[in-house]
Amino acid sequence: MELCGASALAWRSSILPAFHSSHRPASVCEFRRFRVWCVKTDVNGVSQGNPMTVSITGATGFIGSKLVQRLYEDNHSICVLTRSKVKAESIFPVKDFPGIVIAEEPQWKDCIQGSTGVVNLAGLPISTRWSPEIKKEIKQSRIRVTSKVVDLINNSPSDARPTVLVSATAVGYYGTSETQVFDEQSPSGNDYLAEVCREWEGTALGVDKDVRLALIRIGVVLGKDGGALAKMIPIFMMFAGGPLGSGKQWFSWIHVDDLVNLLYKALLNSSYKGVINGTAPNPVRLAEMCQHLGTVMGRPSWLPVPDLALKAVLGEGATVVLEGQKVIPVRAKELGFSYKYPYIKEALKALLAQKVVA
Repeated sequence: MELCGASALAWRSSILPAFHSSHRPASVCEFRRFRVWCVKTDVNGVSQGNPMTVSITGATGFIGSKLVQRLYEDNHSICVLTRSKVKAESIFPVKDFPGIVIAEEPQWKDCIQGSTGVVNLAGLPISTRWSPEIKKEIKQSRIRVTSKVVDLINNSPSDARPTVLVSATAVGYYGTSETQVFDEQSPSGNDYLAEVCREWEGTALGVDKDVRLALIRIGVVLGKDGGALAKMIPIFMMFAGGPLGSGKQWFSWIHVDDLVNLLYKALLNSSYKGVINGTAPNPVRLAEMCQHLGTVMGRPSWLPVPDLALKAVLGEGATVVLEGQKVIPVRAKELGFSYKYPYIKEALKALLAQKVVA
């Protein structure tokens, strides 16, 4: 039996409410028993109709919430692995996301054992003022959750074990440089974030050898409602935008839609394994990025933001922006991944076309 288009919507409308007559999320088993799929593919060959069940940590974050939305729209079963059910339910209300399973830590085991794949995105954001306590939590938040996910996967019965783990890491692995070019084969840096990334990745590498592991080293993610861009827009709106620091540092970025597509493809395609840089193929100097942002917003971008001002806001974390690195996604290109937004100007136009009010 095959359902497509309007018929698929009718199926969801008629079947899913039965799962929620008592305001209770459908279980993973219920999804597997009743859902019917129609296979279609996108430009990257992502099969949108495969019967996946995906457990996601960090699902309530900027990237994770968009991945959940994408998977949900393509009719996949989703388990949100969270430490705050209240927060998750506010982001994914049952009236808008019927059928999504929201599980706090005691229920993670059951979700993971019923999943096709797991996406691990959890971690305290680094774009905050650092202190010794915050630096400790930045590292521990990533390693603690990754270790728990790996243990739960490894301890799953072989016939219920997920077949793939897609685990986030970051381009901070490479350290910073104004002159070097980094790809997946480049060695790790020697600063704090490089140390965090090494331990983060090392923890993920402990997953069972029969589970395909994709480590996505993510760059600066551009989106209109989160990440670095959301913090830069108010500055430009006040006609105070400009290069941060010297402006010569490299800005390795990716549009959030492209990152979501990359994560999605990594779930489905068995060729996506090992380290893959989650960046656009055309990194730019930060001065160029700020110039394009000012042009798109119709605001000047000539007034530099002093190093001291940035450090006053971000503390030691300012070094990430003030030094930067040029990262090339060699592996993604080898795999034939198609970027919707390969150039910064088009990415910013797409993100800000409807947001900026003159």
